[in-house]
Amino acid sequence: MRADARKNRDHLLAVAGTALTEQGVEVSLRDIARRADVGLATLLRHFPTREALLDELLRTSFDELTAKAGELETSGSPDEALVSWLRDCVAWTTEYRGVVVLMTAAIEDPESALHASCTTLRAAGARLLARAQAAGMARTDMDGADLFALVAALAWIGDQHSLAPRADHLFDVVASAVLTGTASGDGRGNADGA
Repeated sequence: MRADARKNRDHLLAVAGTALTEQGVEVSLRDIARRADVGLATLLRHFPTREALLDELLRTSFDELTAKAGELETSGSPDEALVSWLRDCVAWTTEYRGVVVLMTAAIEDPESALHASCTTLRAAGARLLARAQAAGMARTDMDGADLFALVAALAWIGDQHSLAPRADHLFDVVASAVLTGTASGDGRGNADGA
């Protein structure tokens, strides 16, 4: 790619990242083009679909979270590694409003531009969960798909204005329910709903 084309592409990605943070994944491509001071055709020449733009924009973050999971697999205790990765994953997903909807849809759609990145990320979390389970530190009645669903649920909570102040507390509640020996002592949390 020529240097000027690379510069234009990088500019479009920077503008799209800001727009995505402000407006969420439903931000208009026309709005991104306007903010970048280019025509819609120019944006579409670089990124022919919304998913192509989002894949390019989000893939680096997915790769970073996947790499972090790999590092955590070999360092620290399995329970701390799992919770650390889970916290980072939830924090990142709340940065871009609505991204968890795209991620969960992409997991189910092999044709999605985001499919490979999302399935790789889910597998990385599943390995951390399996490590904690093998060490007797996490409940064994859940899998990577369950963990990914919890990330989505916790991100949704953080995305709701009225619930956002409780997000950290609810993260701790969920984490203690995933880990064994915490909350109620049996890894199943408080069954009273109190």
